[in-house]
Amino acid sequence: MATAVQKITLSSSRDIPFNKLILSQSNVRRIKAGVSIEELSQDIARRGLLQGLNVRPVVDADGNETGMFEIPAGGRRYRALELLVKAKRLVKTAPVPCVVREAGCNILPEDDSLAENIQRAPLHPLDQYRAFQDMRLKGMSEEEIAAAFFVSANVVKQRLRLASVAPSLLDLYAEDGVTLEQLMAFTVNPDHARQEQVWDAIKDSWSKEPHQIRRMLTETTVRATDKRAQFVGVDAYETAGGIVLNDLFQSDDGGWLQDVALLDQLTDDRLKAEAEVIAAEGWKWVDARVETPYGYGHGLRRLIGTTTPLTDEEQASFDALTTEYEALEAEYAEAEEYPDAVDERVGEIETALAAFEDRPVIYDPAEMARAGVFISINREGRLSIDRGYVRPEDEAPLAVDAENNPEGAESDGAVSSDPAVQRAVITVGGQPAEPEEEDDVIKPLPERLVTELTAHRTLALHDALANNPHVAMTALLHRLVMERYHYSAPNGCLEVTVRHHFFSTQGTDLKDSPSAKGIETRYEDWKADLPTDDDALWDWIAALDDASRMALLAHCVAYGVNALYEKVDRYGGSGVSQHSLDQRLAQADRLARATGLDMVENAGWQPTVENYLGRVTKPRILEAVREGAGERAASLIEHLKKGDMAKEAERLLAETGWLPEPLRLFEPDQAPDDAGAQDDVEALPDFLAGDDEDDVHAKDDAAHMIAAE
Repeated sequence: MATAVQKITLSSSRDIPFNKLILSQSNVRRIKAGVSIEELSQDIARRGLLQGLNVRPVVDADGNETGMFEIPAGGRRYRALELLVKAKRLVKTAPVPCVVREAGCNILPEDDSLAENIQRAPLHPLDQYRAFQDMRLKGMSEEEIAAAFFVSANVVKQRLRLASVAPSLLDLYAEDGVTLEQLMAFTVNPDHARQEQVWDAIKDSWSKEPHQIRRMLTETTVRATDKRAQFVGVDAYETAGGIVLNDLFQSDDGGWLQDVALLDQLTDDRLKAEAEVIAAEGWKWVDARVETPYGYGHGLRRLIGTTTPLTDEEQASFDALTTEYEALEAEYAEAEEYPDAVDERVGEIETALAAFEDRPVIYDPAEMARAGVFISINREGRLSIDRGYVRPEDEAPLAVDAENNPEGAESDGAVSSDPAVQRAVITVGGQPAEPEEEDDVIKPLPERLVTELTAHRTLALHDALANNPHVAMTALLHRLVMERYHYSAPNGCLEVTVRHHFFSTQGTDLKDSPSAKGIETRYEDWKADLPTDDDALWDWIAALDDASRMALLAHCVAYGVNALYEKVDRYGGSGVSQHSLDQRLAQADRLARATGLDMVENAGWQPTVENYLGRVTKPRILEAVREGAGERAASLIEHLKKGDMAKEAERLLAETGWLPEPLRLFEPDQAPDDAGAQDDVEALPDFLAGDDEDDVHAKDDAAHMIAAE
């Protein structure tokens, strides 16, 4: 016989006047948490009571009901209603929905109070984000939602942004497949397809950090701090239809500009407009570009202009400001610091005086007609204008006497010459277009890359030699002795010249390297002191002390260093021979050892996607990571595509001090194979060695070898 199921009876509910309710001492909640009573009171006033109170009749000593009811579950709601009654927004006799327990119920009041607080599932954050999104779609503003739930409008914006992530990723978040921090990182780019693409690329990877997600989602964008963005202006970019990506969850320095092509077009348009204004001054040409290469003025004559003098009114203002400045300095000479008002005034005076120093320069109109101007954008995104450069072909022709017309001169005095024929270098985005290599053979480095790397080393040697007068003197004497005792001496009176080498092929980071900055600073410091007259210069140098003479000698000799790799002329033409190249690079190693040059510590070189890792094959990238970060690090990225592998390799090699072969310094008795081995990684081939099948190069033990053509 089946057992009858015992039926349960639910407690009845009814409205009880507020003044008949009292708090129960059986309520287990003692510590304040969550929404405050004041906020709950305002919420009830706005939307009403969403949940009734759980009450029990109060009985006297004889067990008779007194007409009052105590509240073991719902005390916070009661306190919120109490605030409304005190504020006279709710009458004392207002009916309150209540669930009423029987007086003799065998369930303890504490049991009800505890159950109400723990027998409920907290709302998943995603449900809240989606609820905010639904409310927004139904017409509520972000400010109204914020006011309704007592949060800031920025919090609402953040949660709406979280709800706008790709649905597949939201589902993963609901199942704890991604963390909240990862979900926040995906909000940087609103493109759902790109979000899913990035997740597919990293979901099986060991590294799924939020910063990596942000980097991958913004890798085709430009930072708002980029000098092009600063030059054009983010507002102008957005007005033109450009989209700015922002990170609502952490500082993003203004965000990322998504349409790079539009930014480049706006940059070019503004540069063109600025160039037209400059050209109207009377110049023959204007060269406008985002960034001028290192040594852009090489081979050009620089015009010397006259600084515009101050007008009488400007001079009077300058004198008055100078007098006031000196008076303030004298008055507060003994004070530890200026008072705030005085400090502000001193700053204003300094700014005004600095403006007087930046005076326009006047040039000879006849010279301007054959000269030009370089326009570029500096780091702060401001226009940089460098006026007054004359190209050799624009120089005024020399008058030639018909009777003494030199051989090879035309009747108008111009010497005829055939233009040099150069092989075109194909580049894409400033870099050579090279197909991605998918095989495992470590092939020789591209010639252009080797030249760019050795340009870094050459510039670093310039700086190192200029800071080491002893080695500079040794190098100069060595050169003189070699010419005197081993080769035919040059014609004329002691024709020892130092030819400044510039780099037709160079990476975009060469100009901003510490070596380039050090050389430029030293050049300008000496230039400020050197007389321009030949006789005066002789007397000035003769009067220098020995230390200053050695420093100047080192500075000048350093410009003659040429440690560049060049393509060998195999047919005995005017190019460099293999022997000359080997000798050049060997002597560069000797100079580097003598000066103690360290390309990491002194020159600040670090492997990046732009200067090395994005320019070589995948086997080369893996070999670099093995040498710099170890075998385990290389194994973690070997499954990635080349672009992602290069970016991860840049992160892994940061601060490791790893250098590619063209930048390494090998000791004379140390084979290149022993230079960078780490862990149990097999060493790289000899520096720039060819493929294994090319046995001709296998017998060459030199540290530097020819790159592939």
